[in-house]
Amino acid sequence: MYAIIATGGKQYKVSEGDIITIEKLGVEAGEKVTFDQVLAVSGDSMKVGNPTVAGATVEASVVKEGRGKKVIVYKYKRKTGYHKKNGHRQAFTQVKIDKING
Repeated sequence: MYAIIATGGKQYKVSEGDIITIEKLGVEAGEKVTFDQVLAVSGDSMKVGNPTVAGATVEASVVKEGRGKKVIVYKYKRKTGYHKKNGHRQAFTQVKIDKING
């Protein structure tokens, strides 16, 4: 059984027991999270929502929060001496899918 959920502007295909990395939720490690934007649920038959499946939820527990690897952003314009180096680390939340209700 799997479900397709939407969170943080992205869509994820999840099954029970999966550990996924999503955009930061601001929830402490060990707490429970419920995703109610379930786009599709596959069990005995496939249920596809319009846009979401009514009454379907996905329960997950937060494993950890962190920041990803640094991405270097380098801006450069030739002949003018202009260059600018900047870095960015995207914050994430890692969750473990406990149960799919649908």
